[in-house]
Parts: sequence; C-alpha cells; structure tokens
Amino acid sequence: MEQLFQPWQLAAEAMYMSRKRVLIVGGVAGGASCAARLRRLDEQAEIFIFERGPEVSYASCGLPYYVGGVISQRQHLLVATPERFRDYFRVEVRTRREVRRIDRQAKTIEVHNVETGAVEIERYDVLVLAPGATPVRPPLPGIDLPGIFALRSVQDADRINAWAAQRRASQAVVVGGGYIGLEMVENLVRRQMNVTLIEKLDQLMPAMDPEMVAPLSDELRRQGVKLRLCCGAKAFERGNDDSILVITDDNQRIRADLVILALGVKPDVQLAEQAGLEIGSTGGIRVDEQMRTSDPHIFAVGDAVEVTDFVTGRPRLVALAGPASRQARVAADVICGRPSRYRGAQGTAVVGVFDLTLAMTGASEKTLRQEGIAYQKSYTHSPHHASYYPGAQPMTIKLLFDPDDGRVLGAQIVGRAGVDKRIDVLAMAIQMGATVYDLEQA
Repeated sequence: MEQLFQPWQLAAEAMYMSRKRVLIVGGVAGGASCAARLRRLDEQAEIFIFERGPEVSYASCGLPYYVGGVISQRQHLLVATPERFRDYFRVEVRTRREVRRIDRQAKTIEVHNVETGAVEIERYDVLVLAPGATPVRPPLPGIDLPGIFALRSVQDADRINAWAAQRRASQAVVVGGGYIGLEMVENLVRRQMNVTLIEKLDQLMPAMDPEMVAPLSDELRRQGVKLRLCCGAKAFERGNDDSILVITDDNQRIRADLVILALGVKPDVQLAEQAGLEIGSTGGIRVDEQMRTSDPHIFAVGDAVEVTDFVTGRPRLVALAGPASRQARVAADVICGRPSRYRGAQGTAVVGVFDLTLAMTGASEKTLRQEGIAYQKSYTHSPHHASYYPGAQPMTIKLLFDPDDGRVLGAQIVGRAGVDKRIDVLAMAIQMGATVYDLEQA
C-alpha cells in the first residue's frame, strides 16, 4: 500500500532537507558571535563550533585584570559555556578539537581530538573560519625558558597566576609597550611586583602619535614602573637563583621572576593557507565586504582576516574584539540571505593605565603621512567638565581632518576622566562622514 503523509509531515521533511550545516572553526569573539547570530536568524540550521582550547566565548580583554585580581573569579571571564550554547542556542560546541585540514572539493574538514588523537571528518554547507591570532614570539635565545609567558587565553592567565604564586614573584619584566603590555604592567604592580617595561621603539602605544602618549611615560614612572624606551630584549638566560635574566639590546641584564611577552599578534592563517585560500598583503585572510574568502562557501572573521581601513581605504589588520563581533554578525547575515556588508575598520580603542586613559579612533597622523593623505590637525586642551565644579581633570584632544571639506579622519584623546565618552562621539562622527564644522554645532 502506498504510504500517505500528512501535510505537516511533508513540510517538516522539506524543512529538514533544506537545513544548512554551518561549521565554525574557533569559538572566541568572532566564532561565538557568529554562532549566536546564526541561531537568531535561522532556527533550523545545524551549527557546530570547533575550538582547540577547553573554553569558548571568554572575555580576552579581561585577562590582564584576572591576573591582577580585579576580576577575582575565573568564571566571570567565561561569557558563555558549551552547555549554554547547547541549551540556549542549540549550538553544538566541541572543545579540544583542532581543525587541521579543509577539503574544499568535498566540503569537509578534518578534525583532531587533541586529547585522544581521534580524527573525525565533518561535512559542511558553509564554513566560517575564526581562528584568531597568535602571539608574536621571536626566535630569541632562551625565549622558551620557564617563567616567560605570553597572554592570549584563559589558560595563559592561569599559568601566569600559578607561576607567580609558586615563585612568590616580586620582580617582573614586560617586553612590549602596546595595549596588552601596558595593562599587564598595571596589573603586576597591583600584585605588588616591581615592574620594568622595555619597548624597542621610542614611544609607547605605537598605534598613537608620540606627543599624545608622552604623558603615559610620566604616569608609569609616577607609579614606580621602571621604563626603558629604545630598548628591546635580545636574549634570556637562567640566573643563579633560578630567576630569569633579560638581556637587552645594550647588553644590560635585568633580573626577573616573571617575564611577559607583549610583542603583538599575527593572524593565524595556517588552515587557510593549507586550503589554498587567498592571503592578503598584510598576512591576513583576504575577504570581501560580506566576509567571504576566495571560496564562496567559506567565510572568515576576526583577528585572522585582512580588512579595509574605513578612513584610508587600505588593507590592514585589526586585532580587536569589537570588529571581530561585527564581522561575525555580517557573515551570519549573509549566510542567512540578508543583505549586509562590513564597511571597514577604524580601530576605535580605549585603554586605561593606572589613573590615565588613552583612546583613539580612525587614522593617526603617522598613518595619514605614510599613506600620503592630506590632513590638518588641531589640539584642544580643556577640563573634562566645567572647571568651576570640583573634580575637573585636564584632557587633550587631537583631531585630524580633511583640509578641503573638513571631514574628520581621526582622533586621539588622553586624560584622567571623560575620555571614553568623547571618543565614542568622534568614532560615530567618522562613521557618519561628519566634518569639523558639524562638530562645532554638536
């Protein structure tokens, strides 16, 4: 007898047959955001996250503050657990899984269980790469000695905390004066350590212009930090008392119980290269404005991708959680058939170092000069609120703008209060194509 199906059964079968199978490689900012957005847009899609580490969706920006004890509970760093993804989003998260190969013809990935060594082959309709970036670790003599750490994951923070407690560390050296380096300096001081910061360049925070970060050097010294600019590390040795000796470019030896490498990050493109995906001139995975790679079935988001600078129009790398999450939402939109595009990165960032706050958005003067883009600049020195009211703090704003039409190209602010509030306004001004004349009326 011919089998008869009810209409609802036929509809359910059709829905099942049309379900997309989306595999996401990497489960921190970009991967987790993409999975959550996909589920909000598509209730039927099969969504899997493969993460080589034991945790997903953690607050990487909070890691230095976990080391410093500002964030006292480890679980506060975990924005969402695999269980929450399963129960709340119906997303299957497989941790301790490393994806080592993509077969673009078969549309499969090769997944290795890093604990058991087992290998699985998983099929995809759409693949999203969110592998992130890896800390720069130059091949210097002694760089692999115990007690030398980079900070990129919760496990890195755990290892730093365990080492510092076990050794009762009192002397620390931080190599590199960017965002992570500065935040680690503050938090190691918070742990009552004597800290030396060494930076190979002649200024801290190289993304900003030198005159805007000059007050930072004074603030660090005021807090007891030993600062050495124009001085890099060229080697590391084991000291007689089991300490670490940091050998500087000028052959000085700085003793440390703990060394933090904060030399920046580089995009993790190993999997993309294996798959033959196009890599951009900056070393990141090349994507279009819909976050598609050179393979239309593969998207990429986050620290591993090369994006377009919103101001200059040039390719660049931006290793920040905010842009990664925005790129992830764009990719999810496109996968689900929604018209969406990523308009480019402008690198808005705020960092607090002791009592000082620094922020930037858009292009720096260094970048505009390097790219041959015409600009004019202005400086404003004023209190962050009315000077007659108690508590007013000085603040300096640097504004960069087009000399022809006044369009805002970039801004940098340094001060002790009110910095984040103003950089938000200026970031939106750049996005909206506002001019300095518009700001006069705001």
